[in-house]
Amino acid sequence: MLHVDNKRVKFSCCMSYLEWAESQLAEMELLSSMFPTQEELEMTDQLALAELREYVESSDSADSPPASRPQFLIKQKLDTASMDMTDVILSCAYPSEYPSVIPEVTVRCAGLSRAQQTQLHSDLNAYLTENCQGEVCVLSAVDWVKDNLQLFINKSLSATPTPKKESATPRPREVFSRLWIYSHHIYNKVKRKNILEWSKELGLSGFSMPGKPGIVCVEGPQSACEEFWSRVKVLTWKKIMIRHREDIPLDRQGEDSGAVESIDSLRKFTGFEEAMFDPHGNRGNHMDLGQLYQFLNEKGCCDIFQIYFGIEGR
Repeated sequence: MLHVDNKRVKFSCCMSYLEWAESQLAEMELLSSMFPTQEELEMTDQLALAELREYVESSDSADSPPASRPQFLIKQKLDTASMDMTDVILSCAYPSEYPSVIPEVTVRCAGLSRAQQTQLHSDLNAYLTENCQGEVCVLSAVDWVKDNLQLFINKSLSATPTPKKESATPRPREVFSRLWIYSHHIYNKVKRKNILEWSKELGLSGFSMPGKPGIVCVEGPQSACEEFWSRVKVLTWKKIMIRHREDIPLDRQGEDSGAVESIDSLRKFTGFEEAMFDPHGNRGNHMDLGQLYQFLNEKGCCDIFQIYFGIEGR
């Protein structure tokens, strides 16, 4: 049995995968003792926890950690001034190098607007990065949310739109956007699930390609694309950026019919999907770039291949 003597134990950045895994398992056991019921702590991937435990307890553990990463939910009912009790869920996942890097933590709370929830994630990650890097810190994240949630709820309640007077000024033009996002890699199941769920929630079409590198394309109303990007970029990434973007005002007329273009007429993808292209490599995390090129070519986006990889596809 592993034990953690307190909530804030400092770890060296030069730890091995086995030492990282030992620290993760120790914190999991601490969390299980503090939140003993499934209504408080829910393991969303029991197999990952079992693999982590086997890796730690095996006397001949290899240098490489288990491929699957522990993921769990911490569920809290918090008493706030604006509501009797507020349900708050922290979704947590351990990167392989945790606690030398911060964990991936997202917070769900019905009392927050979408913008306030995004800001909360950003502020929480900033706090963990500044104060907790090198430490097991899930309990610190729970405490921070308890201490700061009311501030975000107050901001959400006060941000009521003010009535606008009728004006002869024309409405801002609606814009169709297509974002081509590049990540060093996309492995984590929680991130992949978030990408699929958020694109569906925001009415975006496109695709995501997990593995190394990771590629995400979203298209639809510009406001929805920007909201998607604001959520994705605050997650923990080794590297992520918008490699290319396309913005098309919708008040221009079509070249042939003269009809005003609509969002749907500009889409190149139907719905949103996670696309896999013959995964290979030791961990099955590399995709066949030739198949990716063919996929982009079929969608009329083959020029993007050279933007991503600096070479022309075939």
